[in-house]
Amino acid sequence: MAKILTPDICVIGGGAAGLSVAAGAAAFGVPVVLVEHGRMGGDCLNYGCVPSKALIAAAKYAEAIRGAAEFGITASEPGVDHERLQARIRSVIAGIAPHDSVERFTRLGVEVIGEKARFIDERTVAAGDRLIRARRFVIATGSSPAVPPIPGLAETPFLTNETLFELKHLPQHLVVIGAGAVGLEMALAHRRLGARVTMVENAAALSQVDPELAAIVLEAIAAERIVLHERTTIRSIGQTDGGIRLLCENGNGAFQIDGSDLLIAAGRAANHASLDLDLAGIRHDAKHIEVGADLRTSNRRVYAIGDAAGGQFTHQASYHARLVLQQILFRLPAREKSDVVPRVIFTDPELAEVGLTERQARCGFAGIEVVRWDYSRNDRARTDELGRGLIKVVVGRRGRILGAGIAGAGAGEMIAIWAFAVANRLTLKHFHNYVAPYPTLAEIGKQAAISYYSPVARNRLLRSAIRVLRYFG
Repeated sequence: MAKILTPDICVIGGGAAGLSVAAGAAAFGVPVVLVEHGRMGGDCLNYGCVPSKALIAAAKYAEAIRGAAEFGITASEPGVDHERLQARIRSVIAGIAPHDSVERFTRLGVEVIGEKARFIDERTVAAGDRLIRARRFVIATGSSPAVPPIPGLAETPFLTNETLFELKHLPQHLVVIGAGAVGLEMALAHRRLGARVTMVENAAALSQVDPELAAIVLEAIAAERIVLHERTTIRSIGQTDGGIRLLCENGNGAFQIDGSDLLIAAGRAANHASLDLDLAGIRHDAKHIEVGADLRTSNRRVYAIGDAAGGQFTHQASYHARLVLQQILFRLPAREKSDVVPRVIFTDPELAEVGLTERQARCGFAGIEVVRWDYSRNDRARTDELGRGLIKVVVGRRGRILGAGIAGAGAGEMIAIWAFAVANRLTLKHFHNYVAPYPTLAEIGKQAAISYYSPVARNRLLRSAIRVLRYFG
């Protein structure tokens, strides 16, 4: 006979989103059951953010050795010990894993069940030999690499982010399908570690980000001798004696790509197919679970957060968790504001955005202005030979900050203050009240804000005011 559990909250999924809900609820003494059949920590810890950034860090060291001559330091081509590199990646994961472990959450008071979960009706989840009838359910099952339906791919060995970090060797020629964040990050890291890299993208690379910022990153990618084929269709994929072969076609005609290893980085697919959501009255499609701005599903007992609800980032998953806990624990209304979530691509240079892009703002607001400041005007960027970089701040009426984007070194760190500004509806005038230390990259944002109120800018605003007075006068 099945054992029946009746916690206040049942969390399905032990990744970043689910663990944040479970830990937060347990801290307030709320009974929580967490169901996770795979590795605790989810994709971010085991296959995504943590191992990829460890690999990127190693690649940056290799590139720093190559560039040492610019600073008057003699260096040779770096040697890469792939086994030691992979061992370090595993050690980084192992160092973080205890924070996400079953043991830690058990100590917090969470009952962890290592089984697959599925709904059997609108208020009951089955997990192994237990039935869970919770007051509220939170689906946080994350996502997995999407595998495109390309002829021959199913019969060809390929890598995804879930298997890439298990490689025992450095690829001789890595072919990457997809030029989004994961594809570009891994392409650049492997190129700097010594592999040849070719990328294939069926649309324009970085088509979802500001084109002016995207151009800086793509120029750097090209300078690293990474071959990028955009707007290209892959007709078929197959094996060769030495590896893999892609038959492709674009505006220049048909061509083939031969490589040693193949990485699929063509987006993500939500992990909810096995949950039997229809039995719980939860509307969904293949890509995500349908939720409202409060992250509640069509079943009022059930929330969906993180990648399961169409999210993309670990910090977005944590944000979702906070919104759900606010509603469940304190019965306070909460609504997701997607514009406050920063978006970062960890290439070199990095690309970071928050809020509205220039294009989005001009479609929704009148009187939009854009403030730019180039890295070349920053002393720290000069001392460190950081290359091209640009910050763009999208400004609305009365100087309100609607969004910001940065392409350049340290963009992922520098975007934080702009995310704070967007979330709190600040104006550029607020940036007069803080002092940026010298010499730092933080001065780039400060100077951009000051430039908005330069004499030229003030004259522009005065002319606008005169036009308004004439119109009404």
